[in-house]
Amino acid sequence: MNGKVSLKDVAKYLGVSTALVSYVINNKEKEARVSEKMAKKIRSAVVKLNYQPNHIAKSLKSGKTNTIGLIVADISNPFFSSIARIIEDEARKKGYVVIIGSSDENEEKSQDLLNVFQNRQVDAFIIAPVENTEKQIMALQKTGLPVVLIDRYFPSVDVDSVHIDNFKAAYNAVEHLINNGRKKISIMSYDTQLPHIQERKNGYKAALKAHGIRFKKEFVKEASYQNIEKDVAEKIEELLFPELKVDAFFFATNTLAVESLKKINQSGIKVPDDLAIIAFDESDAFDFFYCPLSYVNQSLQDMGKGAVELVIERLKDNTKKHSHVIIKEKLVLRKSSGGKN
Repeated sequence: MNGKVSLKDVAKYLGVSTALVSYVINNKEKEARVSEKMAKKIRSAVVKLNYQPNHIAKSLKSGKTNTIGLIVADISNPFFSSIARIIEDEARKKGYVVIIGSSDENEEKSQDLLNVFQNRQVDAFIIAPVENTEKQIMALQKTGLPVVLIDRYFPSVDVDSVHIDNFKAAYNAVEHLINNGRKKISIMSYDTQLPHIQERKNGYKAALKAHGIRFKKEFVKEASYQNIEKDVAEKIEELLFPELKVDAFFFATNTLAVESLKKINQSGIKVPDDLAIIAFDESDAFDFFYCPLSYVNQSLQDMGKGAVELVIERLKDNTKKHSHVIIKEKLVLRKSSGGKN
């Protein structure tokens, strides 16, 4: 077939209606009750004939591009790369393509990505915001584009969001350590005012208070996003050398845990005999540590699916009241958080 192949050409080739072909290429075959066999046949013909949809003409006609802009804080973090894949898969089921960008915990890069995605005329945004970007989110809302915050949130900004109860998750993790006989518990966190991290710190403090354990400021260690490897090594050393000053660690993120484990492993300190550990979120790197690690599990599937559902609802009705979906977390207990021998 010579020249640019049209939707009509594909339909004519198969001997079916253009509407039927349109349903399939827009991933709406289930809604139109197109058989799996026919859908497969149409997709094969699309590939064989090299049909390329005219997205520009389609968007000019409908005023939509069927794209969602996803901005995560750090795509190299397994947490965000996994959730990006889930969002991509869920959006595709709804007929949307996802464009992904990583802000790298930088507010200027976050703004650049917002500008780029708006120029690409995305229909909506899903964002894991970085620190000091409340005004960016509010300005984005004023454009009328649907916005959903994921994992992170700003209490001062009324916007759709999906996240867990960070205070409760941290409280339960630290309480478990206390119940296992740990009294000198340190928290390793990021040096940030982001609410989800602050709530994890507050949950840590509340658990200590509830069990009559005095809060010690020197047990709270913070690292910067930009210098995480250097900062974590220095802060961990302060508690490990010349003697072990704590009997448990609660890590506020999986990345902080991974960096800290490198130093703990080199120290000769035994987990959990000398030191109990609970981390926030799972990491493949945990599998290489000799002691199975306990961690707070966030359902990435529920979080990603919830974010896409909120976007679709907002696209249908941008006047409805904002929703704040709280995903249930789970404390996965393994050997690392056990009691002292």
